[in-house]
Amino acid sequence: MLVPAAAGGVGHLAVQIAKAPGAYVIATASPNKLDFARKLGADEAIDYTRGGLIRDIDLVLDPIGGDHAERSLKAIRNGGVLVSLLDLNDTTRALASARDIRVERISVMPDREGLVELGRLIDANKLSVHVAKSVPLEEAGAAHAFLATRPIGKVALTT
Repeated sequence: MLVPAAAGGVGHLAVQIAKAPGAYVIATASPNKLDFARKLGADEAIDYTRGGLIRDIDLVLDPIGGDHAERSLKAIRNGGVLVSLLDLNDTTRALASARDIRVERISVMPDREGLVELGRLIDANKLSVHVAKSVPLEEAGAAHAFLATRPIGKVALTT
C-alpha cells in the first residue's frame, strides 16, 4: 500500500491502520518528515520531492486529490485499487478504467463498529493521533492558516 502525505493529518493515521493487520506500507513525505513516517511503522519512507518512481503498488490511498490522483495511477499495477478521499475527475477515472484499476471514493463516517476497532488499535498501542497544535474554536482561522504550513499530524479545535 502506498500512502502519500504520510505525515499529514490523514496519512499518519492511514499508515498505522494499514500496518495493524500487517500490510506492507510505503509512505511518501517531505524530507523533514521521513523519520516520522518510519516511526509510524512505514516499511519504506520515500522523499516525494526527489521524484523517484514507485511501481507495481496494489493499493494507493490518495488524501490529496486533484492532479495527484492521476499521478498516483502511475504507481498502481494493472488491476490495482485507487482509494481517494476526494472526488476524482473524468480523466483520472478513464485512465484508471483503461488499466482495470478500481477506483473507490470514500468518506469516513463514524459508526460503532469502526470506533470500537479504532479503540482496540489504540489500546494495543497500534494507533495514536499526533496533534501538531490545539487551537480554540474561536480561532479557527488561525488553525486553518497553520494547516497551510503543512504540519506533522492533526490540528485540533478546542472549545
